[in-house]
Amino acid sequence: MRVIRSLAFAFALAIASLPVAAGADTSSKTDVLHIDWQHPIRALDPRQALGSTVDKEPAGTIPALYSKHNVQLMLSAGLGFLSYRLFTELSDQDWHWNPSGSFSAGDEGYWISSTATPQRYIADSFGYRLEHRGNANDQGNQEDYSRLDDGDPHTYWKSNPYLTHAFTGDPDSEHPQWLVVDFGGDVPLDAMRIAWVNPYATRYRVQWWQGDDAIGDPGNGRWHDFAGGVVGDGHGGTATLRLAATLRQVHFLRVQMSASSDTCDSHGSGDVRNCVGYAIGEIYAGSIDARGRFHDLIKHVACGVRRVAGPCKRMQTVTYVSSVDPWHTAASRVTNQEQPGLDLIARSGLTRGIGAFWPVAMLYSTPENAVAEIKYLEKRGYPILGIELGEEPDGQYVEPEDDATLYVQFARAIHAYDPTMKLGGPVFSGVNSDIQWWPDAHGDISWLHRFVDYLKSHGRLSDLSFMSFEHYPFDGCEHGDKLTADLVQEPTILKTVVDAWHADGIPAALPLYITEANFTAVNFSQTPMQIEGALWQDDYMASSLFDGIDGVVYYQYEPVPLSHNRGCGSEWGNLTMFVADTHAHIRAFGAQYYGVQMLTKYWLHTDTVDEVSLFPVSIEQCQDPMVTAYGATYRSPDGSMHLSILVINKDTVAHDLAFFEGPLRSEPFPQRSVTFSSAQYQWQSAGRESRPDPDLPPSESSDCLKANYPPRIITHLDFMRRCGLPARSITVYDMMPQS
Repeated sequence: MRVIRSLAFAFALAIASLPVAAGADTSSKTDVLHIDWQHPIRALDPRQALGSTVDKEPAGTIPALYSKHNVQLMLSAGLGFLSYRLFTELSDQDWHWNPSGSFSAGDEGYWISSTATPQRYIADSFGYRLEHRGNANDQGNQEDYSRLDDGDPHTYWKSNPYLTHAFTGDPDSEHPQWLVVDFGGDVPLDAMRIAWVNPYATRYRVQWWQGDDAIGDPGNGRWHDFAGGVVGDGHGGTATLRLAATLRQVHFLRVQMSASSDTCDSHGSGDVRNCVGYAIGEIYAGSIDARGRFHDLIKHVACGVRRVAGPCKRMQTVTYVSSVDPWHTAASRVTNQEQPGLDLIARSGLTRGIGAFWPVAMLYSTPENAVAEIKYLEKRGYPILGIELGEEPDGQYVEPEDDATLYVQFARAIHAYDPTMKLGGPVFSGVNSDIQWWPDAHGDISWLHRFVDYLKSHGRLSDLSFMSFEHYPFDGCEHGDKLTADLVQEPTILKTVVDAWHADGIPAALPLYITEANFTAVNFSQTPMQIEGALWQDDYMASSLFDGIDGVVYYQYEPVPLSHNRGCGSEWGNLTMFVADTHAHIRAFGAQYYGVQMLTKYWLHTDTVDEVSLFPVSIEQCQDPMVTAYGATYRSPDGSMHLSILVINKDTVAHDLAFFEGPLRSEPFPQRSVTFSSAQYQWQSAGRESRPDPDLPPSESSDCLKANYPPRIITHLDFMRRCGLPARSITVYDMMPQS
């Protein structure tokens, strides 16, 4: 049988290369499909392989977004498991996942949500701004500001106490804390003034960056000490340092701290967390003139929602810090956005009884708050697929060793309560290659390699039950050839990333999950609403499963309204599978809704099939790889075996897909096809009123075959069966192999 199949394939290739008879259809390109369905790659449960996400929303919108009608339409997409995203981590905020709970000191301090399960379910929850923040900007709404250069002597930045010896068990020198000043370009500098408060650094060094971009390109460059910037016996107070004898052009300035006074901050000595780490009231940097006068180049502005309105990065000199103390007050609650309540999501049906990857706040919270959340979920009996510790540490510029020691502390606390709980991370933000960071003492610039090394060296790699990361590969304003090139590139991006994770030390057997993804991280992009958004969606999800990723998600479930993307001209869009108004009324289905259904309803059959096996499909092409194909086998409820082939044509012209049968039916051919293309869906850009027209579901056909090869060939050999692939289309072929 194997010889016959090989002969059939050889004949198919030969036929595809023969000249076409006069009058034959030559308007499309021909690709020859080879199906190796008897050599499966892996088996999986499609409901645990394809999932979706929920995230924060504007305050007051959650009841409308999660109405029963909307939830039913969300579920009709057919996706399985759920991934709960945590926006507070991106915004330098602590998360009160249960609004009920207690602070460590009255109405301020370190927060722990209550584990009690009252009759009233949690419908929403909120983030709280941190009083000792040091970052001028963040990945959230950019509504808070750095206390390092706010001009207020009564405020201060303080590092995270959980990164000190009292909690890590490591010497503080292994977790140096730092602040970085970004002047926005080269400035002449030879002096710095630091207004220390308790606890202050007794050992620190002031450095300048040699390289292009210390934050955006940290792997290509290095920090250098200023000759006058190394301090080994700091005494606090306001220290003025003459860094160099002559002015140096500096773009990025760093203060790195490695030993603390361990003196208590303004909150008193009643909590050890108040008395470890580092704290600075204000920083100044510039030059000292011949008369000894200090000329400051830093802009000191108190901005944010409570001060001057607008993103602080446009007003303050931009500062970044290694960590932030999660200390905050009851008055610092965010009022313009909220996270959906754990009970609301778990009881809505969106987890489909399978469960969810639930997050715990790690970067700006406490291990006790994390344990309390898991106790609450378990008391309610909600299924848990896994717990993600923190979110996007690379986007918060967290050192890999710092993130790893927090991971160990939180894992130790959680596993002391429930040793079986599956924990994972580091939850990278969307990247297309290995993540780099400033070189360590050994010159290692791989963030993940250093994270894994820390877990290994501390005997805690077993605490990592899965690795999770996000996927946002493109810019979001693409059109024409650039958009086509992006679509073609997608499958290779994921393979590159997965190979990088394994090279960094992630064990081959460790499950991998993409827990947040869409075409772009630009929320208001129009591209996901276009037919290309569906093409990308299906290619990303299918190729991920073939690259060894165990589960992938669509972002985002909720029917959020269209918004204007000012960075893309007049375009309106969003990362959503629906077209909804500002009251969350769904007016139409988006391209990615239908794209998801092509996967869940027609390819992997998530509602009726418990297991599918993936198998390789190759396409012989003379052109660029515009067409990709993915195979699966499954047994339908009646027990019959099916082959299901997903084919994506990213080309702007139609293709023909040639199947071959063989003289003894050694190769199956399609009995049915389902296609989604511009014949069913076209996005009409009309500002706020943008919507698809037509907006039709995929089209089913029982006869996709076109015998338009030369009649003499079909008559004598009868190997070829031919199906049309419209331009920019997704097609699923259903086949039944012969026994």
